[in-house]
Amino acid sequence: MTTADLIRERVHEYYWEHDFNCAVTMLKILAEISGIALAPQVLDAAAGMHGAGGNGAQCGLVEGALMFLGIWGKHKGYDKTAVGAGCREFGQAFIREFGSLDCRVLRPEGFKPENPPHLCEPLSVRAVMFAADYINTI
Repeated sequence: MTTADLIRERVHEYYWEHDFNCAVTMLKILAEISGIALAPQVLDAAAGMHGAGGNGAQCGLVEGALMFLGIWGKHKGYDKTAVGAGCREFGQAFIREFGSLDCRVLRPEGFKPENPPHLCEPLSVRAVMFAADYINTI
């Protein structure tokens, strides 16, 4: 199975079978690809990180990737300054690729009560692939 196939499969599974949010989904997939075990508290901490708790602020895909970058940086032996710089660079690269860091901008239909569940699945697949590629460069 290719990494792209794994990402597509996991995003779908995590959204539809487990009802994980985008931040948890991002964290779990990046950890799996990287072979890093996540402590349960990390996933607990990400439970409310879907647009800042559903407020449409910073996208949970970004939040999950930034959390993972901190974990990855520690794993690679980077200091906090280097991790912070990598997170800043990731955020800038994400804006260039997707146009924003804000959930309310990135979400295909914004936030409406009639929105179907897991509206961001295609965006999530693209964002996880983007984050995985970024992590492979550091």
